[in-house]
Amino acid sequence: MSTQPTAPAPTVANDCNGIQKTLAERKALVSRANAASTSKKKMTPGEACSLFGRLVTNGSEGMKWIAANKEWCSIPDSFAEGFKADHTKVSGIRTQICGVAAQASKMEAQARAQAQAGGGGGGLLGGPGLSGSFKLPQGAL
Repeated sequence: MSTQPTAPAPTVANDCNGIQKTLAERKALVSRANAASTSKKKMTPGEACSLFGRLVTNGSEGMKWIAANKEWCSIPDSFAEGFKADHTKVSGIRTQICGVAAQASKMEAQARAQAQAGGGGGGLLGGPGLSGSFKLPQGAL
């Protein structure tokens, strides 16, 4: 009887390190968000929505990997729970930021539409401003 060496073992060992790429990417995204919050030049709502969207995607990939490899790679429950809590928190923040971004985009579109239509905003009090002609009253003064 000959025993066959188990070839998949090295591949599985590599799989246990598979989360490292996801964690490195997550760290870079979080660093970008932190740097933007302390920078003088703030992100636009659209940029923030995009960044947090990538963070949520990264978290989803991490959650999927943890679920698939938790037992085999002996991932501690505390790590899995902490990652899940962080992912849930980031998802909530993304929802808020993207809501603000959508609202800002809608308001910008309305302002552009008003400007193109020539409506409001020309004068100091929202009237046509100083353009055009002004008729003097006729008759005895």
